[in-house]
Amino acid sequence: MLLTEGYAAVTSRRVAAEAGFKSLIVHHYFSTMDDLFLEVYRRRAEQGISRFQAAMDVHHSLRTIWRFGNDLHGAAFNIELAALANHRKALRNEMASYAERFREMKLDAVADILMAHGISPQTCPPLVLLVAMTGVTQVMAIEKCLGVTVGHEETLEFVDNWLNEAERHLLAVTADVEANGSKRHH
Repeated sequence: MLLTEGYAAVTSRRVAAEAGFKSLIVHHYFSTMDDLFLEVYRRRAEQGISRFQAAMDVHHSLRTIWRFGNDLHGAAFNIELAALANHRKALRNEMASYAERFREMKLDAVADILMAHGISPQTCPPLVLLVAMTGVTQVMAIEKCLGVTVGHEETLEFVDNWLNEAERHLLAVTADVEANGSKRHH
């Protein structure tokens, strides 16, 4: 409902009707709609953090970080919540808190990946790379919501090719480091 009709369409009556309950049930669990929005956001944020950690446990790579952030449906949901948060301070504060926490997790992962492959932060600043990756997905999510997709396929192909090349390079640097017993900075 939030994605298809926007946050203004989300009322306790609509939520209850969608869930098959009377609206009093919604008010029993959530004193205000802000409480409901906060709970929805917290659950999604915690699920997202858990999914990210699990994905990184399986494959600790830049590609995993990119793929995780390249969920345009999830990004569109967050954009709609951000629009709502513009009018609701408690939600804005909660979103900012989770965003900072999640950014730190992803930043640590990017920095670890680059460091493990001998790439210096001066050559490729982890924060800049992370913000660029995040920015691309956010812009594409906004545009997709507007029905604008020109350049999206090409961008995704470019990033995929870049990641292929970067991963080949990182593997070569790692092999060189292991063979020579020292780190080179690229």
